[in-house]
Amino acid sequence: MSAADQTAVVTSSTPLTTGQPRLRPVRAGGRIRRRVFGISPDAASFTTRGFAPPAPHIRRRLESAGKTFVLGYNTALESTGLDDLADRLTDVDLLFRGFAYEGAAMALALFDTLTPWNRGRLQAFLDGHGHDHIYMVHIGAGWAMARLHRNFDRATRHSDPLLRWLAADGIGFHEGFFHPDRTIDRQQVPGTLTGYARRAFDMGLGRSLWFVRGGDPAGVAATIATFNPVRHGELWTGIGLACTYAGGVHAETIHAVAAAGRRHAADMAQGAAFAAKARLRAGNPAPHTEMACGILCDSTADVAAAVTDDALEGLPADGDLPSFEVWRQRIRANYV
Repeated sequence: MSAADQTAVVTSSTPLTTGQPRLRPVRAGGRIRRRVFGISPDAASFTTRGFAPPAPHIRRRLESAGKTFVLGYNTALESTGLDDLADRLTDVDLLFRGFAYEGAAMALALFDTLTPWNRGRLQAFLDGHGHDHIYMVHIGAGWAMARLHRNFDRATRHSDPLLRWLAADGIGFHEGFFHPDRTIDRQQVPGTLTGYARRAFDMGLGRSLWFVRGGDPAGVAATIATFNPVRHGELWTGIGLACTYAGGVHAETIHAVAAAGRRHAADMAQGAAFAAKARLRAGNPAPHTEMACGILCDSTADVAAAVTDDALEGLPADGDLPSFEVWRQRIRANYV
């Protein structure tokens, strides 16, 4: 693990909970994979991306999230196997560890696609060490689909029928983060997505707006207002999820987010509840998640997470609407 990768974890305004990542030996194969497929931590910097710089404390938090994703991705390239990968990921600050799992999932999905004679890495990760991070792992798989321009329906035909839509969310974040001129300014949706996947894409695109606009409620609201109104609900869902999971701002900013998106309060609350559940399941609760749930869901993070669990009871199979959308509707109904 390079010094640059370690910096990705230690630049947060929140102290590390697990200490600085240990230096570990990397075998030749890992070095080669890193050299060929690796991503520079600088790819997640606001300067590289051309994002307008927010306040320093917001920038530190959001850049640390992005750089920790890259760290997880590069760590998966270097690791000798899934056990080694999981051991390395335990070195990552608990606050940011979910992003590292998301990045690791991207690498595993990438190699599953590039080596069709040796698939199964991602599923084995989901069945084992990545199980508690199941939501972030599915999102990370979407990053690989975006990079490889894979058709979403074909790429997910054997995936979990409920959670596969999170991969489309991952595609949305990837495209908004790396190609804002195309997907935010010109508001294009990749041709690899059809039907409901385009709505799930917008949730990820909304999450990317939290980064692209530097956690600025006015900038977020102004950008969403330029989109077709039929896309607003999913975009605000993404904002609710991002500000609750990634954080980086003070309570008054979350109140401003709630005011700016008040017509879509239930959508934001649904996103916040998803974020609370993702952190609860992974065992990485955060004060900013608790704070955001108090504002957007009018509850504790534990209660918001329980809403998502209750909404799964008796969930029907896919019909006219995917079961994932029925799940979301049930959650939103708690916040109308």
